[in-house]
Amino acid sequence: MTIKAGDRIPAGSLKLMGKEGPMNIGAEELLGKGRVVLFSVPGAFTPTCSVKHLPGFVQQAEALRAKGVEKLVCLSVNDVFVMDAWGRAGNVGDAIVMAADGNGDYSRALGLELDARGHGMGMRGKRFALVIEDGVVKQAHVEAPGEFKVSSAEYILGQLA
Repeated sequence: MTIKAGDRIPAGSLKLMGKEGPMNIGAEELLGKGRVVLFSVPGAFTPTCSVKHLPGFVQQAEALRAKGVEKLVCLSVNDVFVMDAWGRAGNVGDAIVMAADGNGDYSRALGLELDARGHGMGMRGKRFALVIEDGVVKQAHVEAPGEFKVSSAEYILGQLA
């Protein structure tokens, strides 16, 4: 079932690149405290994701923080090394947490998996943005196939009170 506003985030594990190398982090620890925007892209280094989606959140990070967002998390079904390299290439610095969902388990738990096998990309996560407050989804913005509108940083910024 697809996650929606009012739902608690599911349990799960993601990977982050730490100072000592890859590390596991529970979804509750990463997403469960404060106001968090979790945005997902179908793939690191892919055109829309690299040219528009991630850069938009980098550019709007301070404006989102001014609206009470405590943490921005980028999720993709890529390995932790790719997510780390993409974050460095995208100059995210400390503005965005780059979370790897290597096998797509968390995307499936959210009900937001994407079958991209027709494009040679295997199973991925849909493009979406969730506004989460203390572990509860307050807003769920899931893109229609091939679209990039409701999960953009600018759109999310306009939805926040």
